[in-house]
Amino acid sequence: MKLLLDIVLLLVGFVLLIKGADFFVDGASSLAKKLRVPSLIVGLTIVAMGTSAPELAVSVSSAIKGSNALAVSNVIGSNLFNLLIVLGVCSAIKPTNVAEAVIKRDYPISLAAAVLFVVFIFDGKISRIEGGILLVCLIAYIIFSIMAAKSQITDEEPPADFKAWKCALFILGGAAGIVIGGDLVVDHAQNIALMAGMSETLVGLTICAVGTSLPELVTSLTAAKKGENDMAVGNVVGSNLFNILGILGVSGLISPIDLSASISDSMIDGFILLGATILVFICCITGRKISRIQGGIMAGTYVIYMAYAIMRNYGMIG
Repeated sequence: MKLLLDIVLLLVGFVLLIKGADFFVDGASSLAKKLRVPSLIVGLTIVAMGTSAPELAVSVSSAIKGSNALAVSNVIGSNLFNLLIVLGVCSAIKPTNVAEAVIKRDYPISLAAAVLFVVFIFDGKISRIEGGILLVCLIAYIIFSIMAAKSQITDEEPPADFKAWKCALFILGGAAGIVIGGDLVVDHAQNIALMAGMSETLVGLTICAVGTSLPELVTSLTAAKKGENDMAVGNVVGSNLFNILGILGVSGLISPIDLSASISDSMIDGFILLGATILVFICCITGRKISRIQGGIMAGTYVIYMAYAIMRNYGMIG
């Protein structure tokens, strides 16, 4: 009976995620046009933070409860899923153009955040000071993005039928659907996974990571479908930045994250994340777009990594 309830609530979560993302993209896109701000900036900030809300809830809760491996592996797994599956699948369906601003400004910052993350976990913990540094870096990036947005305000007139209350309703309602749906998916998928004897680290890398990253996947696919490619790419880059700088920053500041019990796996996964970040960056700078073939390679790389993580969990490899 409990298993059936978990499955039903899991499906409810998926529905909320899909519809919430649809409303959220519509509202954010309308906001961008009303304020005459490029969709890329909205994707890097408002959409990225909204779709990263489930990761924030899971990681902060895990850190407070002492489930440190889950808190960190959730971020690593989510970022890998965003890079390799979200961008990979979007590009495999339709080649994804990458804005020059992302290549020259935002993606290098995301790469630097991944490097900083690996450096911070090298000693087996993320202290309150390190958490504070990550959070300050995020605040600086948001301020930087807002300043950049001011210099990119367009002269295009917003749609005449635009209504502020409708935009706000779509954004808030969509965000609520994303958060509630993400929580339902994670909670009940995790219950099902734990019945299969998965470790905390593997649950974080797989069930929690995929579950909390579904908003990014659905939002980016929806944005791409609506022709908002800049928002789709900005959502992934912004979400990954928010995951590392914001989620681990807040988690570490609230409760120092001790990884001594899983430092070996965490370091390996951290370097894999860094390698994946570099791989996707190379794809972005080749022709300023991610081709269908490159998207397929990225998705295939994720499948290989998942196979490795599962075999490692069950002792099939050293």
